[in-house]
Amino acid sequence: MTLDERVNTATTATRSADRSWPFWLTLPIYPYNQRRTMRREVVPETIWIFEQVQGIFYVVVPIRMTVVKLATGGLFVYAPVAPTGECLELVNELVALHGDVKYIILPTISGLEHKVFVGPFARKFPQAQVWVTPDQWSFPVNLPLSWLGLPIDRTQILPADSRQTPFGDEFDYAILDTIDLGPGQFAEVAFFHRRSRTLLVTDTIISLPISPPTILELEPYPLLFHARDRASDPIVDTPAHRLTGWQRICLFALYFQPSVLEIRNWGETLHAASTAPARSKRDYFGIYPFDWQTDWHHKFVELQGNGRLFVAPILQTLILNRAPQQTIAWVDRVTQWQFDRIISCHFESPTIATPQAFRSAFAFLEGQSGSVDLPTADTQLLRQIDRQLVRWRIIFAAKCKT
Repeated sequence: MTLDERVNTATTATRSADRSWPFWLTLPIYPYNQRRTMRREVVPETIWIFEQVQGIFYVVVPIRMTVVKLATGGLFVYAPVAPTGECLELVNELVALHGDVKYIILPTISGLEHKVFVGPFARKFPQAQVWVTPDQWSFPVNLPLSWLGLPIDRTQILPADSRQTPFGDEFDYAILDTIDLGPGQFAEVAFFHRRSRTLLVTDTIISLPISPPTILELEPYPLLFHARDRASDPIVDTPAHRLTGWQRICLFALYFQPSVLEIRNWGETLHAASTAPARSKRDYFGIYPFDWQTDWHHKFVELQGNGRLFVAPILQTLILNRAPQQTIAWVDRVTQWQFDRIISCHFESPTIATPQAFRSAFAFLEGQSGSVDLPTADTQLLRQIDRQLVRWRIIFAAKCKT
């Protein structure tokens, strides 16, 4: 455990006010109005990551902000997280050493869990310029950027050429041109920090750690909740249960309904809840409609693949396959950079990786065997959603098979 991690875990019981997030109703998901923040140094005196957690029904994963020290002084912030008192204190420790926050980047147009924090974060650093991905949109009404909480007097759209930005001498970036999905759109901007040979991405690429990330271990209840095989099992805190809970959370988060999971009907679920050993509000009143098959673990091993890079199943089946050539063109631009590590906004980071490994993760768009061949049985629900949305003409049909 690093010094940053030890410092951040030392005062657990006394910092609830510093972890308060009063605007949680703008995105009402776990952990609601309390968000812990952990800071880790990735590249000495150059790059730090700030982690919080988020999820639904205790299916929680890290959400991550990256802060880079600029060569000319000051800080560059990629994908802000909730600016709680604790988070701001940790940022301001870096400000005191390295200078003000100069640039704040919103690198996506569709990730509400990233967009919702940019305006509040920017208001805490009134000297910073805000740069956003082109074609920002909102649902159900497409609102101006100022109505989304962004400071209009210092918010600018990222141009196609990174050299036209004030940080272009330190960063290259590549914009994945907007993918039209029907009622919504998807786009992302990958940044390359030349000096540290680090690639920053948002949602397009992930890697799974075998063990739960440290930020989840600080509040382990979600891990223990999902470590149970059924509602009648007690919630017990052991290292083995934490590990089991994390690996099942990964299957939930990425497949929604993996093939090794059986969903009980509501009658069975309510009956089991009435006799469950844990029936408080915290335990969702005993509701746990899941039964895990005994061989579930091999599905995690198959997906995790020794930490290899891959594209999340929902992006493979519902988003990127709508614009395969466009996505591959973006991937080819990214792989021109000679990066040594990747920092993404979710799951494992940093990941030691090469441009070749990044490129291989998108091979599914070209009808080739990718870094992860998604099992048909595990992606059945995603494919059913895909077919139904196309049938209802809510989204466009895929242009390649996955």
